[in-house]
Amino acid sequence: MNGVRLTSGRQVEPFGPKFRKLPKRALKRLGVVDVGSNSIRLVVFDGAARSPAYFYNEKVMAGLGQDMARTGKLNPAGVERGFAALRRFAALARGMGIEPLTCVATAAVREAEDGPAFQARVEKETGLKLWVIDGEEEARLSAQGVLLGWPDAKGLVCDIGGNSMELAEVADGKVGRRVTSPLGPFRLQQVPPAELPGHIRTILQDLAAQMGTDHERIYLVGGSWRAIARLDMERASYPMTVLHEYRMTPAAVTETVDWIAGHELNALRAKVGISASRIELVPLAGQVLSQMIEVFQPSELNVSSYGIREGLLYEHMSGTLRKRDPLLEAARFTEKQMARLPGFGKKLYQFLLPIFAGLPPERDRLVRAACLLHDTAWRAHPDYRAEACFDNVTRANMAALSHPERVFLGLALLHRYKNSRAKSPMAPLFALLDEAQLRDAEILGKAMRFGAMFATDDPADAGKLTLVKGKRLELKLTPMGRQLMGEVAEARFRSLCTALGVEPQVG
Repeated sequence: MNGVRLTSGRQVEPFGPKFRKLPKRALKRLGVVDVGSNSIRLVVFDGAARSPAYFYNEKVMAGLGQDMARTGKLNPAGVERGFAALRRFAALARGMGIEPLTCVATAAVREAEDGPAFQARVEKETGLKLWVIDGEEEARLSAQGVLLGWPDAKGLVCDIGGNSMELAEVADGKVGRRVTSPLGPFRLQQVPPAELPGHIRTILQDLAAQMGTDHERIYLVGGSWRAIARLDMERASYPMTVLHEYRMTPAAVTETVDWIAGHELNALRAKVGISASRIELVPLAGQVLSQMIEVFQPSELNVSSYGIREGLLYEHMSGTLRKRDPLLEAARFTEKQMARLPGFGKKLYQFLLPIFAGLPPERDRLVRAACLLHDTAWRAHPDYRAEACFDNVTRANMAALSHPERVFLGLALLHRYKNSRAKSPMAPLFALLDEAQLRDAEILGKAMRFGAMFATDDPADAGKLTLVKGKRLELKLTPMGRQLMGEVAEARFRSLCTALGVEPQVG
């Protein structure tokens, strides 16, 4: 069911083609409020761009759905925290000039006896129109969020909230079958511990019968999954703490769930900075995840930081925009905002292309992105520019970029500013790349370091590069190029040739 069912039972469709037909002014900045069973969050996107730019992001752990499985009603303390948050968010939206906010509520408000009263009070006291979506629509929007971050995603999206867990198929840029279940940790708290394993398995087997077990990848959406992934990083001493696109094997997840069970929760919380209300739900979520691995038998589990909110942003995008590469769109946006010569990155890529001709598409897009980003850290102090570049990319909120690709791109930009990576404070992250990847990143960085010496309107005005049989790099200079080819440029050209393992030739 693609529509949205309000608690009154009236069928409406706030999301779909009409939702995308907003005036251009509305697309400059888009505000979304997600009223979940555990948290309420406001996200303001800086325009409906292919790669989300987070202008504002605030979360309140209201706990609306806590004890709802037992009482049938929203948690009274959570309701008051929720109203305080929503009043604040409405005021912020007015101050930012982004009204109206798009507000959605999920399982807690959908299923509580007093959900309709909460919905009505929200509109009366805050002016916010709260759309209460059904489980299948929740699954669809979460899956769209995954597609925003992974255009080529193929597998099963699993979104866990406080009172429900949704599954949706994704493939070929589309959302397929979807289903909802009562496997949220708040609900599981009401099941006697002795009955819990069988209860979880029965529901999972029913889900498997509906969704199939032939999905190689499961994309994990939701705070409880992210908390488990962060703890997996801690257990494995993983060198990076970016959760988006973090990948886990089933064996690693099983080991981590057992590891969590053997430790005191507050001690784990202190190590990784997970909130008290979130860490409380982790053991129950861990039981669900362990059994889900046994039932669905995936080969890999990928963490997505994108979910319903990003799925709503995806709603605004045309089919053409959805097909664009999120990484390259983010790099273009960053260049436009932060580079000294916006637009030069594309020309630099064309100038350096003879060195990188014939690369597979997955590597070529990294070269393109690096060229777009090559001059975006120029405001940093020269002594720290190389590390600032690396840090910005490896921690950036960029989509369609695996962790090894983040490090490759960061290392290329580090070498854009610095010949050597010896004694770099970023060295622990280099372990995510093999020797060939380290070498290729260095070559790319040194190529950009040299090409930046021709930072006129177009480096092609200064000369042309030709890689001859993989043995010699020829640089044919124009009259302008001869003027620009000073001793620093010559040194950088020789350094590039050394990294390539070829002879330099300037003519």
